[in-house]
Amino acid sequence: MNAQKLSKRLETVASFVPTGAVVADIGSDHAYLPCYLVHKGMVKRAVAGEVVKGPYESAVRQVRTEGLTNSITVRMADGLAAIEESDHIDTVTIAGMGGPLIVSILEKHPEALKSVTRLILQPNIHAKVIREWALAHGWAILDEAILEEDEKIYEVLVLQRGNMTLSEAEILLGNKLIAKRSEIFIKKWGHELENWRRILKSIEKADATSEIEAKRAELKALIALVEGAINE
Repeated sequence: MNAQKLSKRLETVASFVPTGAVVADIGSDHAYLPCYLVHKGMVKRAVAGEVVKGPYESAVRQVRTEGLTNSITVRMADGLAAIEESDHIDTVTIAGMGGPLIVSILEKHPEALKSVTRLILQPNIHAKVIREWALAHGWAILDEAILEEDEKIYEVLVLQRGNMTLSEAEILLGNKLIAKRSEIFIKKWGHELENWRRILKSIEKADATSEIEAKRAELKALIALVEGAINE
């Protein structure tokens, strides 16, 4: 992977960036994504934010090597603190972290989102917490994607400002992903169902303590929820 050829995961994130957007890529690492977006003519300006010194220095070198110092500003800052009002950022990308960490980044500096109209978020795990955050903070799901790369399955959530309602199943699995029911989607949740059934079977013979009963009820509810969504 480099600034000219992204991974499948980051290429999917890039595909949701509106043409002409002003992007802030938070946790940018080598700044491959903003460099790619500028090289492709998708955006004219971008900010690459990094909180860790090593990746920040890598991003600075990469932007300089690509000859994009006039188009991409690299800042060492904590999450959304990399965004300044004068940047007029309208699109934020955050990729390659757990869902809870992405949510904590969004919540820490909410004022930085004032001019932002689109969030493109790629959690490695726990996409559910991002949907819960969106519901609570006036963001609606514009689109979702699910993909597999190097034997790992990733979800990408695209949010725009607005209100929405989601069922319990849609919060867990994603309303757009349920509607599409792709092969990767079925594979992901098929694996989850297998795992839950295995755990359920292993605790069937355990002593019926209140904790065991609660776990059993939780697993049965999850299994019924996912089976219902997949087979709907």
